[in-house]
Amino acid sequence: MRAQLTSDASAYRDLAFPFLQGDPVRHLIILTSVQEHADSPRSEPAYFVSVHDGPEDAVVGAAMRAPGRLVYLGALRPEYAEIVADALLEVLPDVPGVAGDRVVAARFADRWCARLGCRATEVRGARLHKLDRLTPLPADGLPRLMTADDVELVAAWGADGFAQEIGGNYLDWSRLHLRERRLWLWTADEEPVSMVAHHLPVFGVCRVGPVYTPPEHRRHGYAGALTSHVSAEILSAGNQACLYTNLADPTSNSIYHHAGYRPVADFVEMEFSA
Repeated sequence: MRAQLTSDASAYRDLAFPFLQGDPVRHLIILTSVQEHADSPRSEPAYFVSVHDGPEDAVVGAAMRAPGRLVYLGALRPEYAEIVADALLEVLPDVPGVAGDRVVAARFADRWCARLGCRATEVRGARLHKLDRLTPLPADGLPRLMTADDVELVAAWGADGFAQEIGGNYLDWSRLHLRERRLWLWTADEEPVSMVAHHLPVFGVCRVGPVYTPPEHRRHGYAGALTSHVSAEILSAGNQACLYTNLADPTSNSIYHHAGYRPVADFVEMEFSA
């Protein structure tokens, strides 16, 4: 068994995609990130790891670290955690933490901290859901695609709810979703009260998100109704739908369950400290 590290997203796509496509829902974040970096190279590289095993040296595992992010282990099996940690330690000893299945992330963190003398603390958890059978959820109002008049509002909502994920380019992020027609608003009395976006499909899978409702409009069912509408749009285009929820938010987990989403896997984030 060996681990191979590269910052060449195009080469990694050719190498690892046949393996990753075997379970595109569990591997969706890695698939998406590789595709984005291959199509639009960045000034700061991402690093991608492939684990190889067997007589044919086949790819049996994958992990990555995008610029400014935690190491992401995705659906990596526990027995590969240490070899991935060793590979990344050679070039990225200053990463802030790791995200993945709790058992795998803990094994990775144990290896990392044993080598660097640091501590790992679990800070948050997320649950991956896949849409099974869609159940439309009701709410007062109507859905509509965002328009050019909504760009500044959507940017402001993105800054309020997803500043870390977007990275500060809120207007650019909003305009991109306008161009690609992948952000919807729920309106009540013609006033926007919630937004739901989705990512572009990757091998037939679309990830729903972000989902945001301003505090003054919450507890009216707007986000649930709009998520079910966007999910229907994804299905009508012939794609599967999935989404992530915060494990600490039982309300959102319950809402998406009512819409027909079912849990696939749980992930945790662990941060490293001295």
